[in-house]
Amino acid sequence: MAVPKHKISKSKRGMRRAHQSLLLNNMLLINKRTGEKNLYHHISTDGFYRGKNILYKVTQNNN
Repeated sequence: MAVPKHKISKSKRGMRRAHQSLLLNNMLLINKRTGEKNLYHHISTDGFYRGKNILYKVTQNNN
C-alpha cells in the first residue's frame, strides 16, 4: 500500500488541484444554434455535432 513519506501542506495540495477547475472551463463551448454550453467532442442536446444533424434523419415531404 502506498504511504506518503511527508505531510502535504494545504498550499501544495491546493496547487495540485488548481488545474481541475480550469480544465472544465476551457472545455466548454457555446452552441451557435441553441446558445447552450457543450463539451468539445460531444453531441449537443438537439442532436447536432459540428453543424451536422447526427441523431435524427431529415426527411422531405413530397406532397
